[in-house]
Order: sequence, then structure tokens, then C-alpha cells
Amino acid sequence: MELPFIASLRVDQSKITGYLLNERTGRGKATFFLRLGFHAEDWETLAAALKAQARDNPVALTVDSPYGKRYSVDGAIGTPDNRQPRPKVRTVWILETGTEVPRLITAHPV
Repeated sequence: MELPFIASLRVDQSKITGYLLNERTGRGKATFFLRLGFHAEDWETLAAALKAQARDNPVALTVDSPYGKRYSVDGAIGTPDNRQPRPKVRTVWILETGTEVPRLITAHPV
């Protein structure tokens, strides 16, 4: 199954710079992404890689929540250093009730 509304994926800058690339708040996740060559100053590169990962792979898990439906997608991401093999991550997206824009909740290695 493909993530619904795949053309409308949203990745907030604060999710990338304040969490996924911030070792104080993102801890191990931030260390992982920083070691792959992603940097907060160029947060759009990680956002684009996570969107591409969601577009290129099927949904692995769907969970209903009080806020909407969460979708987990497992697959490889491209990296700034073109690392091979490409690292595998899980991205988690929420499609809030009444919206048509899946928003990134988190991402981590699998």
C-alpha cells in the first residue's frame, strides 16, 4: 500500500533541525543522521531524502490514533555522501483526521 496523498508530504524544518539533527534532543537518531552527512544548515536535504523514501517504498504498518492514522514506511534513503549500501530507515507519518497532508512524525534506523 502506498502512503495516501503521497504528493502532499510535509516535513517541518523544526522536526529536522530541532530533533532529527539535534544531538541534545534527538540523541541516537541525530547521531545516526549526522554520521550519514546530513547537517542542520542544509536541513532540506534530509527532508527530501525522507520524502523520497516514503514515495519509493510501501507502507509497512498502519496504526489508528486519537489524532488520525499513522503510517510507517521502511526503506533505504539516499545520503549526501552517496553511501552504499544505502542505509535503511523507518519514517513515520501522520495523516490527521480531516486533512490530506501526511506529516512526518519521526525517522530512525531499522
